[in-house]
Amino acid sequence: MDQVAGAIADPVRREILMMLREGRLSAGEIAGRFPISRPAVSRHLRVLRDSGLVRDELVGRRRFYALDTGPLAGLAEWMSLLARPSGWEHRLDALETEIHRTRRERRVHGTTDQAKENTA
Repeated sequence: MDQVAGAIADPVRREILMMLREGRLSAGEIAGRFPISRPAVSRHLRVLRDSGLVRDELVGRRRFYALDTGPLAGLAEWMSLLARPSGWEHRLDALETEIHRTRRERRVHGTTDQAKENTA
C-alpha cells in the first residue's frame, strides 16, 4: 500500500494514470503529452510499473502501458476507514443501535411484539 500511495503522490504520475483510463498508450504517446524530458517520463512509468498500477507490453520496438487498478483497492479500503460517515450513515447507525438496545431490553423483560399483540 505504501508503494501505491507513493506512486500516486506525484501529479505527473496521476496524470499518466488518468490518460491510461482511456486505454493503453505507447511510452512515446505518453511522453509526448508532457513538457518534461522522455527520460523523466520513463522514470515515472517505472515507478508506476513497480507499484503495479500499470502493466507494460513490448510490441516490436514499442512499449505499451495499460492501467491496472487492482493495487488501488487496498489503498481505497484503508482511505474509506478515515472518512467520517455522512449525516445519514450516522443517523442510520444510531437507529440500528437503538433497535438492538430495544430488542435486548424486550428479551430481558420477556416481552416481544407478538406478546403485546396477543394481550391487546
